[in-house]
Amino acid sequence: MPKPGEMPERKKEFRTTVDGTVIKRVYTAADTAGIKEAELGLPGEYPYTRGIMPTGYRGRLWTMRQYAGFATVDETNKRYKYLYKAGQTGFSVAFHLPTQEGYDSDHPLAAGEVGRCGVAIDSLQDMEQLWEGIPLGEVSTSMTINATAAILLAMYIAAAEKQGADVAKLNGTVQNDILKEYIARNTYFLGPAPSMRLVTDLCSFCSKTMPKWNSISISGYHMREAGATAAQEAGFTIANGIAYVQAMLDRGMDVDAFAPQFSFFFAAYTNVLEEVAKYRALRRMWAQIMKERFNAKNPRSLMLRYHVQTDGFTLTAQQPLNNVVRVTLQALAAVLGGCQSLHTNSFDEALALPTEQAVRVALRTQQILAHESGVADTVDPLGGSYFVEALTNQIESDGMKYIAEIDKLGGALKAIEQGYIQREIARASYDYQKAVDSKEQVIVGVNDFKVENEPEPEILCIGAEIEEKQKSRLQKLRRERDNQKVRDALGKVKEVAAGSENIIPVFVEAVKAYATVGEISGALREVFGEYREPSIL
Repeated sequence: MPKPGEMPERKKEFRTTVDGTVIKRVYTAADTAGIKEAELGLPGEYPYTRGIMPTGYRGRLWTMRQYAGFATVDETNKRYKYLYKAGQTGFSVAFHLPTQEGYDSDHPLAAGEVGRCGVAIDSLQDMEQLWEGIPLGEVSTSMTINATAAILLAMYIAAAEKQGADVAKLNGTVQNDILKEYIARNTYFLGPAPSMRLVTDLCSFCSKTMPKWNSISISGYHMREAGATAAQEAGFTIANGIAYVQAMLDRGMDVDAFAPQFSFFFAAYTNVLEEVAKYRALRRMWAQIMKERFNAKNPRSLMLRYHVQTDGFTLTAQQPLNNVVRVTLQALAAVLGGCQSLHTNSFDEALALPTEQAVRVALRTQQILAHESGVADTVDPLGGSYFVEALTNQIESDGMKYIAEIDKLGGALKAIEQGYIQREIARASYDYQKAVDSKEQVIVGVNDFKVENEPEPEILCIGAEIEEKQKSRLQKLRRERDNQKVRDALGKVKEVAAGSENIIPVFVEAVKAYATVGEISGALREVFGEYREPSIL
């Protein structure tokens, strides 16, 4: 029998991912000898390494929250009802790019983008129709919106009130994470300072008015999509979280008054064990920082609650059915890691917005994991694995090193302004692409195991008529509303924006007058100017 050192291995070095941790051949108790029992604890106990709830999914399954939005509000409303009937347990709104950047559908810069990557929401009229037949007082809703988050939340509040819902009982999340937009996604229109004002106004408003609403979802997902490693996603996201907590403290708020409403949003890649370790490390990092750095006392202030989306970057246009396997592995990682809610991508999303069939398969993937796989029957099922525990420690250590470097630069905002975070992600992305090009990193169906003459799958097409329909709808609204009331409301927006009063109630009144996203954003542009990103590379 040959000794291990005499047996050839497939590669000289194995890593979790291209820039990830070097993996040893085998892990033993020696690799976890430095882990203190207090760093693990039990599920539901500080520092929450093993989960924030003692019963895990035995008490309640994660929320199955499929991200959806396309074309008009009518078509998106139908998709929501379809998903709800199919067993979805929470809603998640995808807005088209013009709404995300503060433009109406008839703005010249919106041409060709209306309804393409999300639903067109220009006014309260659109928001009302988006939720027609869906009782907002009884459902949980997540809205992926950042630069215009405060405006869209105001529309959601107004729509819910028109349905007769109690605003204090509304349940859901608004992403409201502007820092990651400057890092990785670029859907902003104001500079960092006024943008942070809107973020903290929203968080403060929710802490006092909407206690069941998550006022921010601090997102590592988009940084991971841009090429960040697992450790970078962990470190940079937590650093942004620190910046938001500090900004709220600078407003004079008590940490335990707002931190329980802070939530997070992460990606799930296909390397299952690295992702599980990442989520475990993130819980511990946040708990320790909130307790030791910010002196939080409320246990809910220490709990990292998070949504996961399987990673769109990993989906391939080639052999798209392979994406079903990728998404299943990524969803498995999210569940083994203890997420609170989950979106599973559709297999055709590298080609177009998903078809109904593809959406159903994505949702069924979650349901099969929940009800057939057995992985939800015990809490933290991989806890105690020598490899997983060692990897959890490594990701935590690497992530904390990034946070220490960001602290030296003066915090997340300063690090973004100096381009540090962007350059680190760009470097990791470049290394990954080199590995794919050289086949060091195999992507099945793309750089290996290819097939010729693949049949074209059926895809969902958004026709040009959608744009004309939405523009006509908007122009009709402008003719029929009370335009003097709109002008007065926009004047009030500018007045409050120039001062220090919380702006959310003013937004609510403006949207009730049927002022549009573009008009309210335009008022903010007049006060604060429009931001142009400096060169950082």
